Parts: sequence; structure tokens; C-alpha cells
Amino acid sequence: MAYTNHTVLPEALEKWPQSVMAKLLPRHMEIIAEIDKQFQALLHTKRPDLERKLGSLRIIDYSNPQKVVIRMAHVCVIASHTVNGVAELHSNILKEGIFADFYSLWPSKFQNKTNGITPRRWLRFCSPELSTIITKWLQTDEWVVNLSLLAGLRQFADDKQLQSEWTAAKHANKVRLADYILKVTGIKVDPASLFDIQIKRIHEYKRQFLNILSVIYRYITIKKMNPEQRKAVVPRTVMIGGKAFATYAQAKRIVKLVTDVGALVNNDPDVGSLLKVVFIPNYNVTVAELAIPGSELSQHISTAGMEASGTSNMKFALNGCLIIGTLDGANVEIREEIGEDNFFLFGARADEISRLRKEREQGHFVPDPCFQETKDFIKSGILGEYDYLPLLDSLEGNSGFGRGDYFLVGYDFPSYLEAQAEVDKAYKDKARWTKMSILSTAGSGKFSSDRTIQQYANDIWHIQECRVP
Repeated sequence: MAYTNHTVLPEALEKWPQSVMAKLLPRHMEIIAEIDKQFQALLHTKRPDLERKLGSLRIIDYSNPQKVVIRMAHVCVIASHTVNGVAELHSNILKEGIFADFYSLWPSKFQNKTNGITPRRWLRFCSPELSTIITKWLQTDEWVVNLSLLAGLRQFADDKQLQSEWTAAKHANKVRLADYILKVTGIKVDPASLFDIQIKRIHEYKRQFLNILSVIYRYITIKKMNPEQRKAVVPRTVMIGGKAFATYAQAKRIVKLVTDVGALVNNDPDVGSLLKVVFIPNYNVTVAELAIPGSELSQHISTAGMEASGTSNMKFALNGCLIIGTLDGANVEIREEIGEDNFFLFGARADEISRLRKEREQGHFVPDPCFQETKDFIKSGILGEYDYLPLLDSLEGNSGFGRGDYFLVGYDFPSYLEAQAEVDKAYKDKARWTKMSILSTAGSGKFSSDRTIQQYANDIWHIQECRVP
């Protein structure tokens, strides 16, 4: 067996009660106990220096005699011939962080296999207009099965004719998405505005909260402007979509906040078409096939070091959508491939997070005035009677369960606003934005699932392809 790790979140590195496992799967439990026994013997022979860490390394955790648990991730690492992460940063975190001692024991066991997406669905099928243009300019449709050929678009990125065709295709996708939004929400959005989309599971580490807080600050800023100042504002439609787990109360509060902000902003005559906020209901793959081609800016803004890879970032980039994001997951490699100038970067780096959390615990964090103003706006009650204090409390204090801003929303807020200002500046220059969009698609060749699967076949499974005659 081989083990692909897909997350470093503690709740996903499952621990199963030994009592339940022994009852439901007695033979499995016997085998796991034997593997645990052999692992202890291996440590004693090969790495006696690690024996002092045996309690935290072994499969069966006896630290609480009343609740003995099986560390399922340890089963996977110990019992597999190969362990891999799904993006370079993620794989390094496995080796240097949660599995560091295992890595020191078996360095050759660990690999990286950066995730990929299928270009057949995520470009050829869901954006036929853009696909036709790509085929025309590359003079081949072979890119559908050899995505690295997209690099050939780079030489045409400044070509006015390509830029014109590219813009028309993107606009057609925006119109299609606007029609869908009107149909399912009743909200009319302007396809001439910047379409800014964040679609993914609702989770505190993915920071939809940061997104909507910045939208509130944008609203506050517009409200303070006089009519002349508002003429310089880039109209923006912010769309957020995703599922919140049934018992994840904070995630549901974030969804509620998005809808309440939308109700306020979308009905304010002072703001008009300068800002619209939409929560896309019932998000699924079919919705993504409309939203991703229709997006111009996508948000991949997780706290650095917490997103294993992400694949929607690849789907958006492939469709010529620019990314605002942190150096997390596959964002790191996407930025390398499409060019740093074509990526709106902000936020703390993964290797800074631990220090920043410690400084917060020590009371050294000073919130930005813009951040404080945004929180005060929510507390004012202008959004209605709903009690947002449990959500806002997660940003307060310096430590404690559900407090102390564990996901660094407050720390990253100022640099996030700066990156958003850079987005507005770039969007005003249509030729520059379109060139960046073309270069985003051109740099997406690495992120084909064809490449990923071939690497698994070569390096982990050691199997040969079976060609159709």
C-alpha cells in the first residue's frame, strides 16, 4: 500500500477508539496491534534515539488509559511503502512537521505529487468559447491531452487580436453566469463589473470570513465617498459559495454574515452597481462549471500552511482567472508557473505562522484601525438582529478555545486590503488585465491530472501504461 496524505488539519488525522474497533473489526485490530509491536521492535533496533518518543510515534495511543485510540495516520505511514503530499509546500510540511520523526526514520519513503485537474472538463467542456480561441492560436487541439502546449500562448499575450477575442469569450462566460445568478437568487449583477469569486467548503482556515470583512470595509469606504470620488471606484460583484458542515456553527455564521451583508449592500441606492454581494446557493460541480469560466478574480486566501493543495485554484487559473492569495498549498507553484507579476500575493508565510500565534498569545498584536472599524460596523447592529458576537469573539483575546484569532484574519487584513487595491488598479488597465489572464492560462500546463497520474504510475505504483491499439 501507499499513503497519500490530503490534509494536515488535526480533525482529519483521525483517531479511532480501540474499544469500538476491537468490537467491530477484531481481526483488523489484531493486525494493527502486530504492526504496532513490530514498529516498536524496529525503533529499538534501528533508532534507539527515538525510543523516548515512542509514546507519540506508535500506532496505539495509551496516553489516556480510559480512552485508548488508534492513530490512523500512523497506521498509514508505518504500513505503507510510500507516503506523499499533494503540493510541494504540503509535502515539506509533512516531512518537517507532523511526520518529521517518521521522515528521519524513512527519508526515502516520502515524496511529493502535486495535484492536477482534468482540462477536458475544466476548460474544454465548461468554456467552449475560450477553448476554440486557444485551439485557433495554437493551431492544434492537442493541448486537451498535452496541457503543457498552453505555454505556446505566451508569445501572443500582447497581441491585440487575441486580447480582443479573449475578452469577448470571458464576457460571454460572465453573461452566462449573471443569468444563472439572476435565476437562482433574483439578484441582478452587471457583467461589466469585476467578477470576484470564492467557492469552496466554508471553513475558518479558508477564510471566507476575511473575504466578507474586506467587503464590509469596501462598503464603508464607498459610503464615505462623494459622488465624484465614486466615479473612480471599480465596480465589483463578490460571489461566495460553498457548503458548511451540518454541525460547524462558525461556518454557518459566516454564511449568515455573507447573506446579511448582501441584503444591506444590494439594496443601498448610494452604492448602486459599484458593489454587489451574492451567496451562491447549493454549490456543486455543475455550478462550478458556470462560476469558474465566468470569474475574473478568484480568492484562495487560506492561512498559510493549512491548505494541503487546493485544486479550484488550478481550475480558475486555467480559465484565465487571476488569483488573489496567500503562499499556501498549490498557490506557491501556480505563482511560480504563471509568473509572480500575474498573482496578487498577500499575507504571512507558512514559516511565520507559529511565531505570529505565539506573539498573539503574549499580547503583542495591535489590530489595524481599518480592521477595528469593520468589526465595530458588525457590532453596531446595522446588519439586523442576529447575534454575531460568537463569530467576532474568535477574533478577540490572545488565547483560549475559539479565541485569539487562530487563523490570523486580523494580522493579514491590512496586506489583504493592499492586494485588493492592486487588483482594482490592474483591472482599470484592460490590456494589462487581459494579458495577465492569457499568461495565467499559458502557465497552467503543469496542473493537468494527466501529469499527476503519470507521476504516481512512474514513482509510486510502478505500473506501465496500457495503450489502446
